[in-house]
Formats: sequence, C-alpha cells, structure tokens
Amino acid sequence: MAHAAPRSRAAIEPSGTTDVFSARAHMAAKVVIPVLLGLVYGYWAAANRRDAGPITGWNLLFGFLTGLVFAVVLMALLALAPKLPREVHAVTWGAFSGMAVGFLFSQAGGSVLRSAALGLGVTAGVTLIMFYRLYTHEPD
Repeated sequence: MAHAAPRSRAAIEPSGTTDVFSARAHMAAKVVIPVLLGLVYGYWAAANRRDAGPITGWNLLFGFLTGLVFAVVLMALLALAPKLPREVHAVTWGAFSGMAVGFLFSQAGGSVLRSAALGLGVTAGVTLIMFYRLYTHEPD
C-alpha cells in the first residue's frame, strides 16, 4: 500500500495572497478606475438631466464637472477611508454611496423628499454591509 510523502509545514499552509499585477499596475489602477467610474457617473447624471432632449454645451459641462467631482471624492475616499476606524470607515462609504444615488435620482426629476429617502436608504444599507465586511475581515 502506498503512503503520502511527508511535507514541511510551509508547503501545506498558504503564504498569503497571490498578487498577479505589479506595483506599477496597482498605482495606475488607483487613478484609472476612479476616473472611468467618474466618466460613467458624469454621463449618467448628464443623461438624466437632459431627459432625452438635445445635447448642449451646458449639459456636457455639467456631466464633466459631475464626473470630476465624483472621481476626486472617490480617490480621496479610497486613500483616506482605510485609515479610519471600522465604524467611521463604513459610515463614510455609506454616505458617499447614498449621496451619489440620491443625486442621480434628483437629476432624473425625482422630488427632494424621494431623493433624500432613497439616499438615506442606500446609506443605511451600504453602511450595514460595509460594517459587516470590515468587522468580519479585520486583521488579527
């Protein structure tokens, strides 16, 4: 009968996460991903605002500025939020998500009260999900 060959403990236990991309690719992604998400968000806000009307210069400017603000705030949040305590970290992501969704809804013609209610609902949901994730994945 055959037996398994003995192995060292280092060969059995995983040594951490596998990093497929280089440090340069990670640095580029910290800028490229928020910029692309900002462009999508700006286009979405501008499309909601014009409501199937003609594309004007003011509409393009609105979309560009909205996307720029979204990208800058997202970059700041990605840089600063991990340094915060988990409760504040979760609340910041929830507030960012709620404000983003509420603003998009208001540009689509929703009332202020419905936009605020939707934003608060998204804020509560994202905050709970982020708190759970941060609480269960905190380092030892």
